Amino acid sequence: MTPPTRLLLLGAGRSASALIDYLLRHAPAENWFLTVADAQPAHLVPVLAAHSQYTRPVALDAHNAAQLDELVSQADLVISMLPAALHPVVAWACLRHHRHLATASYVSAEIRSLHDEAAAAGLFFLMECGLDPGLDHMSAMQTLDELRAAGARITGFKSYCGGLVAPESEGANPWRYKFSWNPRNVVLAGQGGPAQFLEGDELKAIPYQELFARAEVLAVPGHGHFEGYANRDSLGYREIYGLHDVQTMLRGTLRRPGYCGAWQVLVALGFTDDTQKLGNAATLPWAALVISRLPQPAAPAEAAAALAAQLHLDPHGPELTRLAWLGLFGERPVGLANATAAQLLEHLLVEKWALGPHDRDQVVMLHQFEYELNGEARRRTASLVVTGRDATHTAMAQTVGLPLGMAVRRLLRGEIARRGVLVPTTADFYEPILAELAANYGIIFHEQDERR
Repeated sequence: MTPPTRLLLLGAGRSASALIDYLLRHAPAENWFLTVADAQPAHLVPVLAAHSQYTRPVALDAHNAAQLDELVSQADLVISMLPAALHPVVAWACLRHHRHLATASYVSAEIRSLHDEAAAAGLFFLMECGLDPGLDHMSAMQTLDELRAAGARITGFKSYCGGLVAPESEGANPWRYKFSWNPRNVVLAGQGGPAQFLEGDELKAIPYQELFARAEVLAVPGHGHFEGYANRDSLGYREIYGLHDVQTMLRGTLRRPGYCGAWQVLVALGFTDDTQKLGNAATLPWAALVISRLPQPAAPAEAAAALAAQLHLDPHGPELTRLAWLGLFGERPVGLANATAAQLLEHLLVEKWALGPHDRDQVVMLHQFEYELNGEARRRTASLVVTGRDATHTAMAQTVGLPLGMAVRRLLRGEIARRGVLVPTTADFYEPILAELAANYGIIFHEQDERR
């Protein structure tokens, strides 16, 4: 009997449920054995119990390089759902032991530099194969290739994605947002340099301090209006998508209307700063922390009025309403001692924006293509809306995990021959994966085309 192909999944957090389901569903036919390594493997036991002949859970200390190396040595293919900062360590272990690697995270410069070594060893290091990045690449390239084949000249491309909450699960939350993925990444979103993009052949660079004040209103057909703010660097995707001469190039994030204006106030207060510990007591009231961040002194009882006056906000406006709902103007203690402002904000939001057991999250993706064909200026819109089933079977888990699992399956079958560091922007990836998502999971992009 042929020995099974040994798969190792590193990290089994909230985005991994659909990936695990997919791998185990196909394990018997594909002759796979899956090891799932997680910091808290106890929650995996009931999930994996029905498939014990094809899988096992193990405890993982992701910062223990020796343990990581040992686990990688025992696998044929490693799927990493660990934080992106740990992927170089995993990648080097995969090179040492001649193991394939697949992740949903962005290609870092360090991993990109391993392309030649991985290719020479006959290995694939598949990156950016989740939702965003991943599904965005595949869906965009399918349309771009189709337009080019018809003779179109692409003049503009915008792409937005948001992990949100379904309208019926928003409840009384005026932010209309709950966490369906890593809260820390949400709090720190947009940091790390200015957002750079092209708009009408003009280079734009928006500093982080202004980013959320520059959100654009966008309509998603059949689902209403959203706000979109620019991601950090859209310019590099001109080469990836073959859009060297494009006049507009922007990738961004979607939120519900009103979110960005209120978040901009948190940025102005320095509440998203993660660089300096405050030396605070855990019992410090939120109102006192707000006052401490204002230019002029005021009494904690006047926190809301002082904030409105000093930042020139309407004291009865939507920004103050959203901040008050979080509890920023009351006596509630911040709850963590000697933390950064971003850690305190995350600690608060994890409770206030928690996805309830029966809440349904929602993933929304929007592409806008501007092109010229037969002397006519046109625009094509492609949109995707996926709604989760509950707090475990989320839309985020589906749209991150399924593309990754499907790509792994095809790579192991030999259906994709290329080796080295790969990103799923070619037809050998996008055609079968988008077809399987549509046929088996109802994950379908809807397109509209119109004259400009």
